[in-house]
Amino acid sequence: MGKITGFMEFERQEESYDPASARVKNWKEFVHPLVDEKAKVQGGRCMDCGIPFCNNGCPVNNVIPDFNDLVWRGQWQQALQVLHSTNNFPEFTGRICPAPCEAACTLGINAAPVGIKSIEHAIIDKGWEMGWVQPQPAARRSGKRVAVVGSGPSGLAAAQQLARAGHEVTVFEKNDRIGGLLRYGIPDFKLEKIHIDRRLEQMRAEGVHFEPATLIGELPSEGPGATVGNLSRKQRSAQDLLEGFDAVLLAGGSEQPRDLPVPGRELDGIHFAMEFLPLQNRVNAGDKLKGQLLATGKHVVVIGGGDTGSDCVGTSNRHGAASVTQFELLPQPPQQEDKPLVWPYWPIKLRTSSSHEEGCSRDWSVATKAFLPGTGKDKGRVRQIQACRVEWKDGRMQEVAGSEFILQADLVLLAMGFVHPLASVLEAFGVQRDARGNAQAGTEDAGGYATNVAKVFAAGDMRRGQSLVVWAIREGRQAARAIDRFLMGSSELPR
Repeated sequence: MGKITGFMEFERQEESYDPASARVKNWKEFVHPLVDEKAKVQGGRCMDCGIPFCNNGCPVNNVIPDFNDLVWRGQWQQALQVLHSTNNFPEFTGRICPAPCEAACTLGINAAPVGIKSIEHAIIDKGWEMGWVQPQPAARRSGKRVAVVGSGPSGLAAAQQLARAGHEVTVFEKNDRIGGLLRYGIPDFKLEKIHIDRRLEQMRAEGVHFEPATLIGELPSEGPGATVGNLSRKQRSAQDLLEGFDAVLLAGGSEQPRDLPVPGRELDGIHFAMEFLPLQNRVNAGDKLKGQLLATGKHVVVIGGGDTGSDCVGTSNRHGAASVTQFELLPQPPQQEDKPLVWPYWPIKLRTSSSHEEGCSRDWSVATKAFLPGTGKDKGRVRQIQACRVEWKDGRMQEVAGSEFILQADLVLLAMGFVHPLASVLEAFGVQRDARGNAQAGTEDAGGYATNVAKVFAAGDMRRGQSLVVWAIREGRQAARAIDRFLMGSSELPR
């Protein structure tokens, strides 16, 4: 694949970034995709390794050596066809996927891996630029109707596949705009929403119907939840969907955040990450908000060291925070993984995001013991965090004696992950849950994503728990195949 000796001749080609001092002044994307010549060189590094572990490292099983080779040869449109054969939305994964495929690259055993993610990014951007991404409506209609609950990457991938199979698909979303966590969970500087909007136009042309601001299940009569954005929520009961559709796919996100029940948790100024991040996305979209939660001029502490925590860091920097500190309970990972031990699997190693580079103090092996209030008019607000150092022995955490310290904190953002989907939708349909609170449903090979309720399926975070966008796309595609087979007796949709 690529140039036979390219992996020995060519260096890895990196995408370029706007400087941190410039990019924190706006909400635009700042990563520049590879120009054609650099993408060609990158594709030429793909070696004829015999067994391309990158294919299995990629959750959607992208046919990576093939599109690398086509880019090397300058056959961009064919490369796009290969990429789309396994991935409905490479413009999402080419921007926000952590690239487990690169961790599995054979060249990465003793050299820099092929920049697969950057090639994917370049292919899809060229596809849109050249007008190659067009609607693919079904040649025939099946007469079957499918409801998809949730419009994140899993729900959208399933909806597009089912529409292309000829089914009439309606996507229900409780928020006022379609896109799920792509829309309101990922900052615009990582994924501008134009990428979602133009896919939605393609899907509408393929026959997919969208119903935003529609809650499936119990609707609050007033207060939080009765309205969303600038719209009043509509309500559809589970029974409505079961009676009006031939199949229902539950594809909502894992939205129940992990809490931190320590003394002082009730103080003002302590918020879940997903109370903070979506507000800025709404403002960027043109919404007028009352009392937006801002980090401007505040000493911000982000608790949780994952991607969501990193997004809180980047957003706080763009707000103009006085300082940003990020805590992680686990020990600091090594700078470099032990490749002979972990390859081709995803390695645990220190990862510094672009948001960290913009300004952040990071600390590991830190546990929060209490949130402390201010005095006087600040009596009910958080002003400090009481924390301590911890050490791990035999998989158990214990406090380091005498390690307590106090840190100033005007805004605390809890970004410690999500434990399971909200129970309301699952309860409305009577879907059984597993031990972790997720919808209990089998995989494509074992159970066909079907739940215990007749003609109700589940996929994405709703079924597997908090995961990556690329895993959500895979689950949506496989669930679509399972639903198509359920409706028609067999399916020609790809896995």
